[in-house]
Amino acid sequence: MKQRKVPLRKCVVTNEMKPKHELIRIVRSPEGEVTVDPTGKKNGRGAYISNNQECFEMAKKKDVLSRHLQVKVSPELYDELELARQRGQK
Repeated sequence: MKQRKVPLRKCVVTNEMKPKHELIRIVRSPEGEVTVDPTGKKNGRGAYISNNQECFEMAKKKDVLSRHLQVKVSPELYDELELARQRGQK
């Protein structure tokens, strides 16, 4: 049987290409609302972040998501992202 190709995505913080399922997707909807997308299928502009503590700290410190999603991202979203990361590791 033919081997399926694994979709790769780039982490916006580290610029590393990783399999899509190892990253967390954050999406900006057409209305401008920014949310964590656990399914990876919501409509809108997406950004991916590696699922590790250092990456989240660097993203929060440099406010990387605001630049990539082209909208001001609130500090509460970074906290929500941290909770999503912790749930993903369990």
